[in-house]
Amino acid sequence: MENYTHITGDTLIRLGFRPGKWFKEAIEYINANQLNEEEMRIYLAPYEPKPIIPLNTEGVPFAVNIRAEDEVETSNMESVIASMKEIVKTPTVVGGAIMPDACPTGPIGTIPVGGVVVTKNAIHPGMHSADICCSVLLTDFGKADPKAVLDAAHAVTHFGPGGRDRNTQFRFPSELLEAFEQNEYLKDPQMIQTARAHLGTQGDGNHFLFVGISKQTGNTMMITHHGSRGVGARLFDKGMKIAERFRKEISPDTLKQNAWIPFDTEEGEIYWDALQVLRSWTKANHEVIHDAAAEKLGIAVENRFWNEHNFVFRKGDLFYHAKGATPLDEAFMPDITGPRLIPLNMSEPVLIVEGETTASNLGFAPHGAGRNLSRTQHRKSKGEQTIESVFEEETEGLDVRFFSNEIDITELPSAYKNASAVRNQMEEFGLGTVIDEVMPYGCIMAGDWEKNAPWKVKRRQKQATKMK
Repeated sequence: MENYTHITGDTLIRLGFRPGKWFKEAIEYINANQLNEEEMRIYLAPYEPKPIIPLNTEGVPFAVNIRAEDEVETSNMESVIASMKEIVKTPTVVGGAIMPDACPTGPIGTIPVGGVVVTKNAIHPGMHSADICCSVLLTDFGKADPKAVLDAAHAVTHFGPGGRDRNTQFRFPSELLEAFEQNEYLKDPQMIQTARAHLGTQGDGNHFLFVGISKQTGNTMMITHHGSRGVGARLFDKGMKIAERFRKEISPDTLKQNAWIPFDTEEGEIYWDALQVLRSWTKANHEVIHDAAAEKLGIAVENRFWNEHNFVFRKGDLFYHAKGATPLDEAFMPDITGPRLIPLNMSEPVLIVEGETTASNLGFAPHGAGRNLSRTQHRKSKGEQTIESVFEEETEGLDVRFFSNEIDITELPSAYKNASAVRNQMEEFGLGTVIDEVMPYGCIMAGDWEKNAPWKVKRRQKQATKMK
């Protein structure tokens, strides 16, 4: 039996170990204690490299629930399909689907908006993205005046970057605080501070507050759309770092954006629990805004239902990653009893839907209308038209407000896919049945808050000074 009188990193590499931070401590211990081969093997057992998991080069089948309507959509769809073909080579993937609102985001191999990816015993943070639990909540305000509801909501909501100051923060529920403090990935003070400040905020981008009238009942309904804000982004960053550590160790050929956390590890269980806490926080984030509007109006709400469309759903050892896809299957949301919500654009109704799981929809429907053009491309498509003329043309008859008081034309109806086409394809591919529609009265969005961001104002002032 050999005694290793002096080992180096090369010795460990020759024995089949992959370099790591633990090398230094192990080398010092083995040399100091003059371990023989058997003793060294026992000592090194916890560091035995896990077998490399290769890519599934053939990929697995995925359902294509989308049909291109024109050349732009054809290019869009081809990019989405190309990305999915790379994603389904990931070793954990067992299925997938794309929805009619699908559009590419990020490099090839990144889950598209409107994509569903099913994996076995694995959570992929990159497949739920930084906007964890982006979701929609509807409150039925009965026969309340829609303008009064929109005015009340405008007075209590918060759009734009950052959170609320201490004077306008909502009470942080004690049970949520306890849940944060009990989770390893959520308990740090900065995470909790962000959760406090961002409660009751809606962010920017395509997030909105919509007021409309039920086609079926004539009641006024308010719908909010946003996710877990800064606290979700922080958890996402942690999740991606954990997944990357596993990727380097067990599947280095997997694309970085598709790295995963094995569920049957301590890290996987903690991360899954953190996602559930974020889900509860996000629902509360919607509810405090709706409750504050109702309180300001002095009326009782008649009904309320909610669903996320950017999350990871679980069935046994299968994890369904939905990047902008509405869950229809009751198994995904056992605590939800109402129908689901699919917003289209500010000039179109919000659809209230139900549906059954099929082999092609995997238990999901679209989450909206999606985009064919990037924001920059959409701006260019308007040519010489002024922002004001585009706004007037596309919002005629609606009470559309931007919280920053700056119009964002990349959130107007023409920025999105044709709503009728999305609805037709929902029917064509069996992606849910519309049981009611909330006809638009008006909405609030963040608007182009960056136009007058402090750093831009400062830059403009500096440029003006130089020109004098």
